Amino acid sequence: MKNFLFFLLLVSYTFQAQILRERERADAIDMVLEDRFNNLLPQLMDRTGFDMWILISREYNEDPVLKTMLPPTWLNARRRTILVFYRNKEKNTLEKLAVARYNVGKNIDSSWDKEKQPDQWQALVDIISNKKPSTIGINYSENFGIVDGIVKTDYEAFMNVLPEEYKSKVTSSEKLAIAWVETRTEQEMEIYKELVKVTHDIISEAFSTSVIQPGATTTDDVVWWLRQKVTDMGLKTWFHPTVDIQRSGEALQSHITSFSDRPKDKIIRPGDIIHCDFGISYLRLNTDCQQHAYILKNDETSPPDFLKKAFADGNRVQDIFTANFETGSTGNEILLKSLEQAKAEGLKPAIYTHPLGLFGHSSGPTIGMWDSQGGVPGTGDYPLYENTVYAIELNTTVAIPEWKKDIRIMLEEAGFWGKDGFRYVNERQTELITIPKRK
Repeated sequence: MKNFLFFLLLVSYTFQAQILRERERADAIDMVLEDRFNNLLPQLMDRTGFDMWILISREYNEDPVLKTMLPPTWLNARRRTILVFYRNKEKNTLEKLAVARYNVGKNIDSSWDKEKQPDQWQALVDIISNKKPSTIGINYSENFGIVDGIVKTDYEAFMNVLPEEYKSKVTSSEKLAIAWVETRTEQEMEIYKELVKVTHDIISEAFSTSVIQPGATTTDDVVWWLRQKVTDMGLKTWFHPTVDIQRSGEALQSHITSFSDRPKDKIIRPGDIIHCDFGISYLRLNTDCQQHAYILKNDETSPPDFLKKAFADGNRVQDIFTANFETGSTGNEILLKSLEQAKAEGLKPAIYTHPLGLFGHSSGPTIGMWDSQGGVPGTGDYPLYENTVYAIELNTTVAIPEWKKDIRIMLEEAGFWGKDGFRYVNERQTELITIPKRK
């Protein structure tokens, strides 16, 4: 409890005063890792039926999952780093071992004495023979790239040295690795709540007259302001932001243009709807957010009612979608049910939601892709689990007679699924931002 209270103070200090200095960031990351290893990982190993999990990586070619386990003072693996987690459910213990020359931070102790056993692979075999696991998980997966981390060279070397009696016990650790990546702890959710607020605050500043001067500022000006703002704050983006425009007199772009080939350097003008896609990384968590603003004309004090109604339609699709979250339902089941309900209400939705957390496009149930609205084989067949976070990403196409065209309301907000149901990690946009802001 003392450590957790200290952690909360760190989080509060981070966002009320300034972003943590590197040393304080390391303290926070170490605290989160300790909690995840000691309290979360045993539960996940029991749930997925593994009593041994082995991760093998070499420097600069790391297994993505292994990288999430490295301490803040390790920016990469060292030489060949092998991590072994052994769970004894009867004794309620979890051993965290490194077949490496060094302790891996504060949480994983080196168990290899090279002077006594010069062969690293044999040292690993000695641990396996001593523990006698019933199931050995290795990170390979056909459908989930993040948990497909063992390379061909290491896999073959491992299987060649492994005693015959254990080869049949080796299996894909896909379910365990996904669970480790997707499951959020109470400590992480404290960080997440504030991190999403920071994301919203940056967008709010970007979508204001301090950044945008209608008639002069371009979409790329705003994009590069976002990049520079994040760098100046000591944060990072995990993807290059985008800013785009919808306006009267211009046809609605196709999905492929909207998602991958947006026009750049368009001048922002009164009467435009502008939209951004923006996310940041901090303390090993990631945000992903899409919001809209309307550029007021000289005689306007608020957006036209037809645009307010269109935005409300976007919120309605969110509500239909998140109401269908249910533990155990697959991404494809949630997708198809939500699309059917939204269409029955006369909406024109597209849903392409992805897990969010230690990675921006993380592992877990894929709930649609913009070009796969009938379901996503493989990743879409994975079920929803509690204590997971998603980028609630979707759009609805709305006919605007006043503009003689359709527009697309594209929304994305971080959402949490837990034992008490769904909630947004830190609110969502429910009305258009206006530029300038007027009461």
